[in-house]
Amino acid sequence: MDIRHLTFRLLQVYVQVVRLGSVSAAARALHLTQPTVSLQLKKLSGEIGAPLFELRQQQLQPTHVGQQLYQAACDVLGRFDDFSLSLSEAEQGTSGHLSLGIVTTASYVMPQILGGFYRQFPNIKVTLNVANRAQMLARFEQQLDDLYVFSHPPIGHTVQAARILKNPLSLIAPGNHPLCSTTTPLTINQLRQYRFLLREPGSATRLMFESWLSSQGIELGDTMQIENNEAIRLGVAAGLGLAVVSAHSLPRHHNDNIIVLDVAGFPLDGHWYLVRRKDRRLPQTGEQLVRFISRHLGDCVDPGWIVSGIEQLGTALGAQPA
Repeated sequence: MDIRHLTFRLLQVYVQVVRLGSVSAAARALHLTQPTVSLQLKKLSGEIGAPLFELRQQQLQPTHVGQQLYQAACDVLGRFDDFSLSLSEAEQGTSGHLSLGIVTTASYVMPQILGGFYRQFPNIKVTLNVANRAQMLARFEQQLDDLYVFSHPPIGHTVQAARILKNPLSLIAPGNHPLCSTTTPLTINQLRQYRFLLREPGSATRLMFESWLSSQGIELGDTMQIENNEAIRLGVAAGLGLAVVSAHSLPRHHNDNIIVLDVAGFPLDGHWYLVRRKDRRLPQTGEQLVRFISRHLGDCVDPGWIVSGIEQLGTALGAQPA
């Protein structure tokens, strides 16, 4: 037998005849003529080189060879039915893989969003890559991920970005700081004498804070660089200094010896952006996440954080409507 001469159509016809026990019934089910089905069976039997049916009690029954062929045909057709379903789900964006790159500060909110996304699309496997801004910019340049979340997105003709969440920056101090008891708003000049804990150069939080300081004509004196949000928060709680951090990174009830200072000009207005490359095809799973965020973000995070007009996110990022 030369299996190159077997076709899916031959196998489909054969399986229907075995299941229905009749050439005429199979012909009706397949919307073919009875002579066409008979010719297909004759051709298949010739390729196999052995009889496939015998007549028992006025009904076609597969021979031993025919039964083995039936099992093989069911296996093959079943696997391709599974493949067809998987392909359909992939085309619809309901299964498959998605690679998402986020900056470290976004790790305070993206797991909540992805939790809701996973509940709706359990067959989409998400790889979440978390890194600082410099590392995430490198990933963006190397096209390692499908979508990105930045608080200070890259620039260039390949960048397509849209705001999704507010990311206000608060100025925090240890709970026993001398200025904690002040009842009137502070000025940044009153804080210059204290040490500030800063993220690494290139961090979006640091970029925003330094840009704001420059607009005020102010330079800080004593600073200490710490390349980790949690370490900065713990450092402030331990009395190492003051810091500017994302409000999302603070515990809801600030019970770890940290307070948010009332400082003129704060909180600084920041945002998180969902970003994609224009020159990289966005997979259907990525489009599904874009549509999910535009429709269900309020189900995952405090609606007060959401940027107005979020429902236009799909249009802004070039995602096709569902």
